[in-house]
Amino acid sequence: MPLTSDEGIQRLLDLETVAVVGCSRTPGKAAHEIPSYLQRHGYRIVPVNPSADEILGEPAYDSLGAVPDEVALVNVFRPSREVSGIVDEVLERHESNGDAGSIWLQLGIRDDDAAARAEAAGIDVVQDRCMKVEHARLRG
Repeated sequence: MPLTSDEGIQRLLDLETVAVVGCSRTPGKAAHEIPSYLQRHGYRIVPVNPSADEILGEPAYDSLGAVPDEVALVNVFRPSREVSGIVDEVLERHESNGDAGSIWLQLGIRDDDAAARAEAAGIDVVQDRCMKVEHARLRG
C-alpha cells in the first residue's frame, strides 16, 4: 500500500537528495516551482529532463540511470501512463546501487500496478500527493 500516514510521509520528507523526473526549466509550471520550493527548503534537487542541460542551477540528466550521484527519493512530474517505465528505472537503480528507495508521484499521478511492483522490491511509494503541500503542512 502506498504511504498515506503522516508518519510515513514525514520519513520521506527527511530524505535530502531528490531526483525530479520531468523537472521543468519553465517558471510558473508546477514541475519547476515545486522543486524550486524544495531547494529553498534545503533539499538537493537533481533534475532529470532530456531537454535541458541545467535547471535551478543544477546539471540536468537525460534519465534517472544517467545520474551519477546517490539519489534518496525520486519525485515524478510525468503523466501516469509513463509511471511504469519510470518505476522500471527506479527498480534497476535500486537493485544495482541500493539507492532510490522512495518514489513520490505528484498530485494527479498514480499507477497502482507500478506502485505495487516498487513496494514488492522494498521501495516506499507516495501517489497523487504534492510534496510541497505535504512539506508545508507537516514542516510549516
